[in-house]
Amino acid sequence: MFKNSEEVFFDNNELIVSKTDLKGRITYANDVFLTVSGYTLSEVMGQPHNLIRHDFMPRSVFHLLWETLQDKKEIFAYVVNKTKNGGHYWVLAHVTPSLNGNGEIMGYHSSRRVPDRDLLNTQIIPLYEELNRLEAAANNRKLGMEDAVKYFTDVVESHAPDYHQFILTLDRLAA
Repeated sequence: MFKNSEEVFFDNNELIVSKTDLKGRITYANDVFLTVSGYTLSEVMGQPHNLIRHDFMPRSVFHLLWETLQDKKEIFAYVVNKTKNGGHYWVLAHVTPSLNGNGEIMGYHSSRRVPDRDLLNTQIIPLYEELNRLEAAANNRKLGMEDAVKYFTDVVESHAPDYHQFILTLDRLAA
């Protein structure tokens, strides 16, 4: 999974911030984003945000993320990103749609902070491993996505009334 990948860390008091347009192209990246990812501003501006998408990240998690954003709602998600040099870093991302005066989505804003390491190791990584297994086990990508989304939804609903409550109560599940 991460055997040949150096993990990059950032301070608890730092936030990684980026903004994108409607198509997911980066329109803003703060200094922490640049330092942690290893990219320069000129390398990321106008590029698709999935430039930093790590292969370990289940597609089903992004499916939920985009569904939520399209409903004009915020979402919190544990995400592993990849650095320019092939390393990786974990974040707890808070992603929101940016709305214009008419309430239409004009882009997206993401603030990411240091995640809880215990939750990563005991809850998130095992969950993501299973989601990845389900995505890969099916005969095609669509069926794999459907299987993983169903599993993910079942896990969430068995612990909380909705995804937001699930994320906010993960520390109690780990106990």
